[in-house]
Amino acid sequence: MDRAIDGFLRYLKIERNASPLTIKSYGEDLASLLDYFRDRVGYAPDPEHLNITILRGYVTYLHECEYSKSTIARRLACLRSLFRYCVREGLVKSNPAAALRTPRSGRKLPHLLSPDQLIKLLETPPANEPAGLRDRAILETIYSGGLRVAELVGLNVSDWDRDSDVLRVRGKGRKERISPLGKFAVKALMNWLEVREPNPKSTDGDALFLNRFGERLTTRSVGRMLEKYLALAGLDPKTSPHTLRHSFATHLLDGGADLRSVQELLGHKSLTTTQIYTHVSARRMQETYEAAHPHSQKNQRSRK
Repeated sequence: MDRAIDGFLRYLKIERNASPLTIKSYGEDLASLLDYFRDRVGYAPDPEHLNITILRGYVTYLHECEYSKSTIARRLACLRSLFRYCVREGLVKSNPAAALRTPRSGRKLPHLLSPDQLIKLLETPPANEPAGLRDRAILETIYSGGLRVAELVGLNVSDWDRDSDVLRVRGKGRKERISPLGKFAVKALMNWLEVREPNPKSTDGDALFLNRFGERLTTRSVGRMLEKYLALAGLDPKTSPHTLRHSFATHLLDGGADLRSVQELLGHKSLTTTQIYTHVSARRMQETYEAAHPHSQKNQRSRK
């Protein structure tokens, strides 16, 4: 089992070109499986000795540990992927995890900021110092392009086409897409590049966003930066960098963009993933109706 897992993780890295974060996540989920076997059985069985009954015991264990439905679903998806690899490599004849039932869970609607809240946030970083100019450019770029924070910190200066005002973004699985930038993001980036000073000794001097040492910024640093400005702006502290991406998609749909275009801009592989934002837009529409229409349930008036 250990050799099968090691081979699977190498396959993800080399052949599937998976991101380090994806490989780390798969590795942690599979380590949990090995821990379960060693605790309950005393050793990790060979993949060919596993069957649906044994794996259902693992699923029962996950429920007993009170893991969330989303965590259990992710670990089952990881199992299926592992055994698909094992089938391909001839380690097993069939995929025993294929028949495992994924727990159904209601999908939570993403947390959003309204356009007014976003303007307040985007204007919070000071425009009279390099760190503030950088932070404005970061927030504007995430919201204007709908970027994931990992995509943002992976950007290089050369990824910005200034003639077309678009970014070349490397998304999940290193898949590239083009993200257009609005005029506010373009202006913020231009202001930042005027004061950007890379570390001359750095091997990553082309990074678009740098920390105070002139090195590439990390995702955690972006999160800490956002927390600071949320507090200064008096906005919901549960807001994350991904909230700006959620807001980007929802505001596009609210403005009349079609779902397919939003899917392309977000870099979603499946349209199903993008459809969550149609539910958000519908909810916002319902809230607006309830608050504004005189004959809504909220504003129902008695008739004589």
